[in-house]
Amino acid sequence: MSDQTSTTSTTSTTDAAESAGQTWVAVGPAGTVGSIGRTGDGFVVRLVGRPEQSGEYPTLAVAKSALFAALGPGAEYPEFHEH
Repeated sequence: MSDQTSTTSTTSTTDAAESAGQTWVAVGPAGTVGSIGRTGDGFVVRLVGRPEQSGEYPTLAVAKSALFAALGPGAEYPEFHEH
């Protein structure tokens, strides 16, 4: 039993490491406006034209909301495409 538990833990760690590196591109009417990348601890938001990332967020939904808010007043909600 303890060997099986150990294998399950290793598999979960491996799955988490493999899912890090996922990216979602945010596309608005004028083209790409930013991206969201998965990290080991959450999601980071990057906006086009800004060299720094704008924070790390616990869920994809929160990261999408943060990216939209950073676009400013009057912006349309972008489409998100996973890459």
